[in-house]
Amino acid sequence: MTYNLEEIRGHFPQIKTLVHNKPLVYLDNAASTLKLDSVIKKLHDFYSYQSANIHRGVHFLSEQGTIEYERTRDSLKIFLNSNLREEIIFTKGTTDSINLLASSFSSTLKSGDVILLSTLEHHSNIVPWQMAAEKTGAKVLEIPINELGEIILEEYQKLLDHYPVKMVSVNWVSNALGTINPVSEMISMAHKKGALIHIDAAQAIAHLRVDVKKLDVDFLSFSSHKMFGPFGVGILFGKEKLLNKLPPYQGGGDMIDEVTFDKTTYNSLPYKFEAGTPVIAEVIALREALDYLINIDIQSILNHEKSLLSFCTQELKKIAGLKIIGEAKNKAAVISFVIEGTHHHDLGLILDRMGIAVRTGHHCTQPLMKRFNITGTTRASFSIYNNEEEVRTLIEGIKKAKSLL
Repeated sequence: MTYNLEEIRGHFPQIKTLVHNKPLVYLDNAASTLKLDSVIKKLHDFYSYQSANIHRGVHFLSEQGTIEYERTRDSLKIFLNSNLREEIIFTKGTTDSINLLASSFSSTLKSGDVILLSTLEHHSNIVPWQMAAEKTGAKVLEIPINELGEIILEEYQKLLDHYPVKMVSVNWVSNALGTINPVSEMISMAHKKGALIHIDAAQAIAHLRVDVKKLDVDFLSFSSHKMFGPFGVGILFGKEKLLNKLPPYQGGGDMIDEVTFDKTTYNSLPYKFEAGTPVIAEVIALREALDYLINIDIQSILNHEKSLLSFCTQELKKIAGLKIIGEAKNKAAVISFVIEGTHHHDLGLILDRMGIAVRTGHHCTQPLMKRFNITGTTRASFSIYNNEEEVRTLIEGIKKAKSLL
């Protein structure tokens, strides 16, 4: 599918929303993207005409739901270029995926083992690993970043050289700064030292082409709602041989083979990690977003988003007292900033009255905020449907808000 901005905007009905009687300018895509009309229709159709539980059922609606649900797994295999559909685990979101991995992986950890995380990480990629470390006696160590918000690869190598690192867990794209990390190189560096690596791809999934085979990544996680799909669905990819070695995360229906009061045996992949009734409609609707992204010209999207980022950066730098936080050489379309004498929450509230949706606060990255000696930022994040006019509206809104504050 060729890139046509107006046609793309037409696929997202939320764009027509009025906020305080102003046209919506949605620049909070790093928190969650807008939803495709085809995704919304698929959700409506499932609940209107199917709405039966999947797997195990022998009646028509259950069988049809099962087929559609598992087709999404097949689409994900293609989307990620994984070797096997069994390497695709459905979860509730990126946070749930990381908790699953950290909890199950803790069975392989012992006292003195090391887990490496970067300063850029979201709390959901810090706290589960800290919990695993507390349970096993392992240690969590920090990979530092420079003033531009980039991981210092030399320091990363030193940590790999000097400690018994068992797991590295880093994001591909920083949700707070937009930094695109050199994950391919980091994966190779980890593997040379015998460490496994997990990539949090929540912010990358709608902006970059993800090929797990090419990356040779061990584990990778992301969320449906950040790629134009429904809320409540996450994905954990893992290499088959590694997933087979890990114990289940939760117990319940579907993840079992045979249950007795003496002993329970577990189902094969991927169901070993999928206990209980899933969010069926949402998983089925996710396939609409996957098909959309599989068929789109990703390079045109990247060029468009980079153009918006460049234009916004250029205009923000003209505003007196405004400082951009994080100016990595390789960035996704995310820009965070502070304004001298202005609190980010106040700025966000005034922009909201103008119909402009941005995110304010620490963005669930308190260690990162501490690194830059700030409490939070205002963050504008762009996606495939944003345009230059919306950037101009943001710039004028910031100027007006600054004068009021």
